[in-house]
Amino acid sequence: MTEKEVSITINGETKTAEVEPRMLLVHFIREIAGLTGTHVGCDTTNCGACTVIMDGRAVKSCTILAVQADGKKITTIEGLSKTPGKLHPVQKAFVDKHGLQCGYCTSGMVLTSFWLLNKKKKVSEEEIREAISGNLCRCTGYESIVDSIEEAQRNLEKEGEYTEEEIPVRRGR
Repeated sequence: MTEKEVSITINGETKTAEVEPRMLLVHFIREIAGLTGTHVGCDTTNCGACTVIMDGRAVKSCTILAVQADGKKITTIEGLSKTPGKLHPVQKAFVDKHGLQCGYCTSGMVLTSFWLLNKKKKVSEEEIREAISGNLCRCTGYESIVDSIEEAQRNLEKEGEYTEEEIPVRRGR
């Protein structure tokens, strides 16, 4: 199979590699970029463990080919906080409100939550549950995840908004 050159900006750093056209974005992130916070769960778009932000949208990286992401900007769990050693408010809320247990779904849940809270400034519990409905968790029962997202929303309101240079998307109005 003829390899294709792709360049993908992941967490602000451009990675260029020759890849097989069938390589999934999740494998590019893990194997080429060396970022293992994006998990491979089901490879069928059912679990959401592989969720990343691509050009401002939450996407499941197990159903996107690396060649489809050529030229795109990706944010993974490793790139969410722009301050080394400090958690992003969404990550901190998941810790504070116990929105994680085994941690397998956590990166996908956090990135989906980040996307939601940047898409719309004020979200209801129903909107939270709808947004995370594509992300499966076997451990928490979802209550602590919903509590975490509500806490993140409160924290983001207190801290103010980030600029576009700091995060890949702007909080909605």
